[in-house]
Amino acid sequence: VLAESNPGRYGFLWRRFDEIYVLLDFLLQQHYLARCSASFSENFYSLKRIPVGDCKQQPLATAGLPKKQHWKSLLLLVLVPYLKGKLEKLVSSLREEDEYSIHPPSSSWKRFYRAFLAAYPFVNMTWEGWFLIQQLCYILGKAQHHSPLLRLAGVRLVRLTAEDIRALEKKLAVATSSQTRSVKTQVQSAVRKALGGIAFSLSSGLAIGVFFLQFLDWWYSSENQETIKSLTALPTPPPPVHLDHGAGSALLPKLKTVCPLCRKIRVNATALSTSGFVFCYRCVYNYVKTHQRCPITGYTTELQHLVKLYSPES
Repeated sequence: VLAESNPGRYGFLWRRFDEIYVLLDFLLQQHYLARCSASFSENFYSLKRIPVGDCKQQPLATAGLPKKQHWKSLLLLVLVPYLKGKLEKLVSSLREEDEYSIHPPSSSWKRFYRAFLAAYPFVNMTWEGWFLIQQLCYILGKAQHHSPLLRLAGVRLVRLTAEDIRALEKKLAVATSSQTRSVKTQVQSAVRKALGGIAFSLSSGLAIGVFFLQFLDWWYSSENQETIKSLTALPTPPPPVHLDHGAGSALLPKLKTVCPLCRKIRVNATALSTSGFVFCYRCVYNYVKTHQRCPITGYTTELQHLVKLYSPES
């Protein structure tokens, strides 16, 4: 929003969007790995990471991961998606250059990136196939990891236990109730509380945000837009045509239980589906049969539009 409103001042935010996002993602994942032994999304689904091995007793989520697994997890969570996104953008730009023949036909650079473009689909297929095979093995119970990145990090995912939840709640309570004496500790506590509040807001608002984004995606989809355009392209219906209330017109009575035609208490109350007004069955039947319109609004009406009311009127 800032980059579009003021490109001259804030345009670098859009140009460096990937780098800024990686920095924020790094801080967020570092916070959750150190506090909950899980990434942001894994903690949202009540999961934690533990080192791979035959551990008889799983470490608590508040204990954190060993230093080696911690940094491996952090780099694989942040760096791999960043590099993959950059590679896809590079491939897209190179394809545009190749399509519009920006480089001379005989240049060595063009021969290189054409070879790169020819090899990239096979490399990407191998990468995606690796993930697919790992997920199939995990579904069939042949592997401990659903993602190769977890295997490279040397960790596996398990559910949070009751002890983990109590330890996390206790850690949060201790952090919020700790007494601070010096200005430095007060500033650190305020920063810690602010970061904790931001993290809690992100985690609690994730479900609402995902739902809202899915709703916007559905609303602005091409199929939905075609439906909306087809509906809005219909002509506006004309306003109700009210008859001139002359001497012989059916003025609405003050009492709702009185028929507008015979001016008596309604017998066999019958409504016109075209206008919603209620009359006696015999009165409205004879009127519609003769005039073929509603006696109040003048809408074109047929006998099939008569709806008899059997429930007591309030």
